Amino acid sequence: MSGPAAGTAHAATSTDVVCLGESMVTFLPSQPGRLADVPSFGRGIGGAESNVACALAAAGHRAAWVGRVGADGFGDHLVETIASYGVDTSAVRRDPVRPTGIYFRTATDRGTDTHEVAYYRAGSAASAMSPENVPYEDLLAGRILHLSGITAALSADCLALLRDLTAPRPGRPLVSFDVNHRPHLWRGGEADASVLLELARRCDLVFVGEDEAEEAWGIVGAEAIRAALPEPAVVVVKRGSAGATVFSGTTVLSGLRPGPRSSNAGEAEDAAAGGADDAGAGGAESAAADGAGPDTVTLVPALRVDVVAAVGAGDAFAAGFLSATLRGLPVRERVRHGHLMAAAVLTVPGDLTDPPARDHADRLAALDDDAWGRLRLGPGWTAADRAPEEVRTP
Repeated sequence: MSGPAAGTAHAATSTDVVCLGESMVTFLPSQPGRLADVPSFGRGIGGAESNVACALAAAGHRAAWVGRVGADGFGDHLVETIASYGVDTSAVRRDPVRPTGIYFRTATDRGTDTHEVAYYRAGSAASAMSPENVPYEDLLAGRILHLSGITAALSADCLALLRDLTAPRPGRPLVSFDVNHRPHLWRGGEADASVLLELARRCDLVFVGEDEAEEAWGIVGAEAIRAALPEPAVVVVKRGSAGATVFSGTTVLSGLRPGPRSSNAGEAEDAAAGGADDAGAGGAESAAADGAGPDTVTLVPALRVDVVAAVGAGDAFAAGFLSATLRGLPVRERVRHGHLMAAAVLTVPGDLTDPPARDHADRLAALDDDAWGRLRLGPGWTAADRAPEEVRTP
């Protein structure tokens, strides 16, 4: 087996979620239009996994990001900015030869024909990640390890790393996997997007969009997606404006390692994991056991949002769902927290923003179905003090 020798499950861990992946410096346009016409760009950061880590840390969880950046100014900016959100970046490695990746994008929705992205990531420091050069002791130290299909597409070494991290092993943390299919990353490579299905089946919790499942695997519909992914304990199918459908087994991710009582996220999180044992945190084998028996199917409508920029919402949704999972909340509330975290990002120009205060989000997530259906969120909604201030009827 690549990486370290298999270990044993820990009784407790000081990290809630460890996120592995490439983060890049992103250049955001100063005005709408084609890249050829935009006169200037503002600098930000972007990366699916680091976005999740930043959102979780901002929400009060202990989050770490593990990645590889160049020994350059852009690498400095990435590490410093991610750390400023409260994320532990101590396990980030610097590559003395390969550069930090960067990209430019337009202001339009990623799903439209007018959206443009120009990536400069080939041969980046992150693409050199492999089972031989990442710190496994840090990767496996959290209650949850969050991965993305983007990493698998970066290089053969990165794919080998994800295959190793998703392999069953004693003491493996709960593995969360966001499919994150990016077609352009798979063009001309030795592997193709079908490998994402292989990886997803080895994980405990999977996030996948209906559209990307159809594009990557030719699978249409939420039920067909679950049928293709029978092993994970929980499969979250994102359905765009229709909301999300969650398929969960008879035990919903009970295998979280307990955290210390000093957790910023509160003792409720420890209680949620109190029944976990070594088998429950053992990875793919335990996922099949957790998912055994008939599924519970939970459908949660999306929110109505006055969108400023349709970027970063998927990462924010995953962060909200993971946050609520760490807290032991019911499945419906996990999805609603995902929608709320996504709404926070959708109502700002960039990929990251401060999430709503926890009690604020909890009040909204607890609304009855009618009130949830009337909820409409626009720019600045996270700063409101009371739930009624965000409720606007057309």
